Amino acid sequence: MVSELGGPFSFGFSAFTLIFTATQLIAIGKLVSDEHAPLWAAIQFFLWELPQYLLLVIPMAMLLGVLLSLGRLSGESEITAMKAGGISVLRIVAPLLVVGFIASLIVLVLQEELVPIANDQAAYVREAVIKKLSPFTSNLNFNIPVAGGGSRLTRAASLDPTTQTLLHVTIIEYDKENRFVQIIKSDKAKYVAPTWSFADATIYRFNPDGSLGAISTDPRLRVDIGEAPSEMAKRATLSNPEEMSRAQIKQQLDSGQLSPLQENQFRETYEAKLARPFASFVFALIAVPFGMRPARGGGTSLGFGLAVAIVFVYYVIVTIFGSIGELGGPAAFISAWTPNLLFTAIGLWLLRRASAA
Repeated sequence: MVSELGGPFSFGFSAFTLIFTATQLIAIGKLVSDEHAPLWAAIQFFLWELPQYLLLVIPMAMLLGVLLSLGRLSGESEITAMKAGGISVLRIVAPLLVVGFIASLIVLVLQEELVPIANDQAAYVREAVIKKLSPFTSNLNFNIPVAGGGSRLTRAASLDPTTQTLLHVTIIEYDKENRFVQIIKSDKAKYVAPTWSFADATIYRFNPDGSLGAISTDPRLRVDIGEAPSEMAKRATLSNPEEMSRAQIKQQLDSGQLSPLQENQFRETYEAKLARPFASFVFALIAVPFGMRPARGGGTSLGFGLAVAIVFVYYVIVTIFGSIGELGGPAAFISAWTPNLLFTAIGLWLLRRASAA
């Protein structure tokens, strides 16, 4: 059964990869013609973008592979012969379901290990090489707790990673009652491990009643703002949770730097990124009863059309429940797993009917 799956799976993998590649080639052409990107940079961007499409291609190829392989076996009465020999339907299709589960684990590993690295490289090529923008000019606002309660909010205009220098920095420090303690302003702050040295800093200290108390300057003020340049540079590129691994999303959720709206979005994506890879198993399961039905012509084209229809319905449901998951709370976990549970229930019901036939 597994060897029978190999050919149709390879066909589906190649076909769906070609479809996604074709759409990317059009985008690459626009980069070269409209934004005058160097051809080598456009090709490099294209190659780094490919790994993320594997997360969609592998489940779709699994679906088409099971449909076509079982369709051929059913059409040539081999399924009927095995059932007549006393082999149950579940035993017949069990190897395909095991392969579907293994494919899900492979997708999960790719999502967590390979795709985030590829997305980081693609973002760098797009911003720094093609658009000629610094990737470290945004998301440089962060907050850390201070001893005795309160917090320290740091805002910077940009980060120069080559000199490890923050430009146009403002630090606002609050006490545990959320009252101003002091404000520090400096044009430059250079990282001198393990903390930061602020050049010609101006310090505004406030009284407990909120009035301005004293103003002073310090040519080399050292302040711990909670992050090293490498951590800032990495975080500055992590604005889209879809391009991050679950570990990176979890780190952002634990940082306390996200707004309530962002936190809901990140939490929904965090749960969804665990559920989505198991689409390979779900697709294998729901493809079994469809593939075992006697085919009346159409062959590969019919299987391909059915696969596209199932994929379309599945991802429409995923999108709908994803929007619900962004409401926050337990809705994120429930909405992430509902499409898989729904399609699994349908697949088991259809498989039971096929077993009884």
